[in-house]
Amino acid sequence: MKPGAQIIFAAFVILLSFLVVFALSVAALVPIVGLSEMMNSLSGADPSNAQTIALLKYFQVVQSIGLFVVPSFVLAYLFEGKVVAYLALDRKAGGQAIVIGLLAVLAAGPLVGFLGEWNESMKLPEFLAGFERWMRSMEDSAAELIERFIRVETLSGLLFNLFMIAVIPAVGEELLFRGVVQKIFTNMTRNYHWGIWISAFLFSALHMQFFGFLPRMVLGALFGYLLVYSGSMWLPILAHFLNNALGVLALHAENKGSEAMESMNQYAESMSASAVMAIISLGISLLLLYFLKKQPKD
Repeated sequence: MKPGAQIIFAAFVILLSFLVVFALSVAALVPIVGLSEMMNSLSGADPSNAQTIALLKYFQVVQSIGLFVVPSFVLAYLFEGKVVAYLALDRKAGGQAIVIGLLAVLAAGPLVGFLGEWNESMKLPEFLAGFERWMRSMEDSAAELIERFIRVETLSGLLFNLFMIAVIPAVGEELLFRGVVQKIFTNMTRNYHWGIWISAFLFSALHMQFFGFLPRMVLGALFGYLLVYSGSMWLPILAHFLNNALGVLALHAENKGSEAMESMNQYAESMSASAVMAIISLGISLLLLYFLKKQPKD
C-alpha cells in the first residue's frame, strides 16, 4: 500500500477502532451503572458531581485507548506484520540517550511556555471573531474539566490521574503519531524532517485547542526527533510521560495549596515570559538533540 493510501486507511482504522472500543465500553458499563443513569449524568455534565467526574474519567481512558493504542497495533500488524519492530519497540534506548532525551524535554520548557503565552494572546481577524469565541469557550471548558479531574484527595486518585493523563497518552499518542503517522509521512516525503513536522502538526491539531497549538506542535516535533535519533520508541514515550506527569503533579500540588509549588510556578512563568530565555532554551534543546544524534545506537 502506498503512503497516500496508508493515510486514508489509517484514518478509517482509527475511526472504526474508536467506535468499537467506545461501544464495548458502554456495553460493559450499562450493567453496572444503568443506561438511563449514565446518560443523565453525562448530559448534565455537572463538574461538581462525583459520579459524573468518574464517568468522564472512564470515557477519557476509553477514548485514549480507542483512538491511539488499539489502532496503532492494528495498523502496525496490517502494514508490516511485525508489530513490535514496526513500532520501534524492539530497540532499547541507552542510558545516556535517555538522560539526554529527558534533559532536552526539560530544557525546552521555557521555549514551550513562551510559545504558549504568545499563542494564547493571538487574535484572529474580525470576520473570525465568532470562531475565536467558540474556540476560547471550548478551551475554558476543557481547562475547567481538567482542573476538576486533578482535584483529588487520595494517593489512589493521584495515581489514577497519572495513569489517565500521563501513562496512556504517552504510550498511545507516541505509538500512533510517531510510530505510524510519522513513518508514513517520512516514507511519503522521503525526508524524516518532513515526517516529524507533519505528524507533529497533526498531533497538535487533533487536540482541537487552537490557543495551545504551537507549543504542542513543538513538543510533538521534539518527541519525533527523539525517536529518529535514538531509534527507540521507548525514549519519546518516556519523554512524553515526563512532560505530562510534571503537569499533573504541578496542578495537584497547586490545588493542595503548596507554597513551594506556587513559588516554582511563579518562577516558571517569569522564565517562560522571557524571549531571551526561550532562545536559550531552544539552543540548549538543539544542542542536546545533536548529542543524542551522535550517540551510538544498539
